[in-house]
Amino acid sequence: MKLDILYRGPLASCNYGCAYCPFAKRVDTREQLATDRAQWRRFVDWVAAQPATDELGVLVTPWGEALIRRWYQEGLTELSHLPQVGRVAAQTNLSGSLAWVAQANPERLALWCTYHPEWTALDDFLAQARRLADAGVRFSVGVVGQRAYADAARALRAALPAETYVWINAVKALAYSDDEIAGWEAIDPLFRLNNVRYPSAGRACGAGERAITVDGDGTMRRCHFIAEPIGNIYDAAWRDALAPRPCTNGDCHCHIGYVHLDYLELHKVFAAGLLERIPVPEARRGAGVRLPVLQGT
Repeated sequence: MKLDILYRGPLASCNYGCAYCPFAKRVDTREQLATDRAQWRRFVDWVAAQPATDELGVLVTPWGEALIRRWYQEGLTELSHLPQVGRVAAQTNLSGSLAWVAQANPERLALWCTYHPEWTALDDFLAQARRLADAGVRFSVGVVGQRAYADAARALRAALPAETYVWINAVKALAYSDDEIAGWEAIDPLFRLNNVRYPSAGRACGAGERAITVDGDGTMRRCHFIAEPIGNIYDAAWRDALAPRPCTNGDCHCHIGYVHLDYLELHKVFAAGLLERIPVPEARRGAGVRLPVLQGT
């Protein structure tokens, strides 16, 4: 079986406090952190118990910042060595210690890193990126496309090696001008791909079949954006819940959702780098790959 699993436990605390972010607006109590730790441990053990012949991908998509917590560092390291895990990745602000990556399998660990210029210095962030590169860990880096961050994003792009993909998360509420779009595209050739709300109602989607989301208690949903549960991974017959389903939302606008829409064919753009948001080399250069937004939807 081949399946990507997006895990999001109850952790909601973050060491940053970005004003625009809808996440990480609370401080977790000791009891809440203990619950998160226990649920994450149970999930890691569950993955380890799956058949070695499976091909699983795991992406941690926390409400807060997970990688400052030792249990996530240990769990990601453990998952990276399992034969049934082809890729284990996590979204992170890259602020925590990276000493633990030396124990992980660099062929399977990958990180999706966000640079927050209002919370960290560029040189500090770049030093963390170099540590990942020196350890042989695959990673992408990016910035939220707030107008105030344009200069910081350009500086980030200029400071990183050309082969490092820098993405820009389009803020859909902003009506970018043509000049602004061109400016963001100079940093991220795939910016237009993210600056779209894709029609999805009734469309075929791999969410719920090729990919699922899992909460801390094991509840399965097809994606983060459809609340209806489809099962629980801790039930013996959990695999029976995996089936093709048309999307029930009117549109899809987040990378971790629309990459699974069949008609967009984004497996051709991201290939093995889908979980960590690393496109194929041609797409990183903005050449040689069909972009569905440019072809119409």
